[in-house]
Order: sequence, then structure tokens, then C-alpha cells
Amino acid sequence: MVGIVLMTAFGGFLSLLYLAMLVLAVVALVMAALYRDDAYRAADKKNKGFWLIILGVTVAVNLLVPMLFLQIAGLVATIVFFVDVRPALKQVSGGGFGRRGSSSDGPYGPYNGGR
Repeated sequence: MVGIVLMTAFGGFLSLLYLAMLVLAVVALVMAALYRDDAYRAADKKNKGFWLIILGVTVAVNLLVPMLFLQIAGLVATIVFFVDVRPALKQVSGGGFGRRGSSSDGPYGPYNGGR
């Protein structure tokens, strides 16, 4: 009886773990799609298409193929995107998804209130 309860709890834990890996992969895929293609070249990372394919395959594997080895390989790619590629893209893009400046910037720089 106790073994059944433990197996059920472990199965629930694994389901949450698989869901977390899927959510991370989807978020990474969306972020990779939002950055401009030239930002990848400027950051000296693989091109945008490469990352969209890798992260898209990761999402597909997490949804369709419940093989832990493939899911872990996808998790590694997702972690590499978040830890290495995204900070480089953020630095090259000025902190956003291709946006430059803030909402208070004028045509010649930031507006300082007439001071």
C-alpha cells in the first residue's frame, strides 16, 4: 500500500518536472523568435534559424516523445539559450527585443524635463 502511494507521488513529481521543462522550452522559443536576426550575428552566436529549430524540436520532443534522454538534451539546449545566448542578445539589443531607448527618449536623447 505504501509503495503504491510513493509511486503515485513520484509520478506526480515527474509530471510536474516534465511540465516545467516544456514551459521553459516554450518561453525560450518565444524569446528566440522575438530577437532580431542581426542581433544573433552581432552577438556572435549561431543564427536565429538555428535556435528556432533547436528550441522548436525541444518543444516538440517534450510534447510528443516522452523519452527522458531526448528531453534532457532539450533541457540542456534551453539552459544554454537562457545562460549564454539570451544575455549576449540582450546586451547587443540594448536590453529588449530589438527596441532601442526608453519611452522618455526624444530624437536627440533622453528628455530631462527642461533642466
